[in-house]
Amino acid sequence: MVEEKYFRRIRSFVRRDGRMTDAQRRVLVELWPNVGLALADGKMQSDKVFGNDAPCILEIGFGSGQSLLEIAREHPEKNFIGIETYQPGIGTLLLGIESFDVKNIRVYYADAVEVMHQCIEAGSLDGVQIFFPDPWQKRRHHKRRLIQPEFVKLVTDKLKPNGIFHLATDWEDYAEQMMEVLSAATDLINLSGVGEFASRSSQRPVITKFEQRGHHSGRPIWELQFMRR
Repeated sequence: MVEEKYFRRIRSFVRRDGRMTDAQRRVLVELWPNVGLALADGKMQSDKVFGNDAPCILEIGFGSGQSLLEIAREHPEKNFIGIETYQPGIGTLLLGIESFDVKNIRVYYADAVEVMHQCIEAGSLDGVQIFFPDPWQKRRHHKRRLIQPEFVKLVTDKLKPNGIFHLATDWEDYAEQMMEVLSAATDLINLSGVGEFASRSSQRPVITKFEQRGHHSGRPIWELQFMRR
């Protein structure tokens, strides 16, 4: 098991522990001191963390990190921060970072809301991306969905002017909720036009397992890109 000094207990939602391979355990211990970020570190200063002042993109809930790894490899001129609560997924991403010697990714193992509040400076991000968040399909659970007005306001405050908030889901009713909430945010502009969904973005260079599940179930992908004024 990964040493507790490297990973803090998640407080605001259920911890998603899963079975880890020996390789995942190894790389978590070996690479975490170099790529890991912690709530206890306080406000994150991108230039110090990465050693440069390149544009910084934050991805919330990267799963196994397949898409995040590929976009970071395609854009070494940008910095990427990932937040995830699933240890095996973090382990898989770190194996990719090790295999391809990727230098421009850092990772939080923590609640995204806590990271946003405690670690991200206002107006510091060039982009925030959330792909296939938990849809909480039952109507009585919709209040648990991440994309709510309060959270959108939090994300918007962390974006620079012209920063991009990028979302994707394969659940139509969640896509409609996303559109409604983001369209109501006065500091955001829909890059595709009022009420319009976006075409597939180059920022999603691979089809992840979550997207594959949607395709196999006959569900289309709904994508949104909004810019901070």
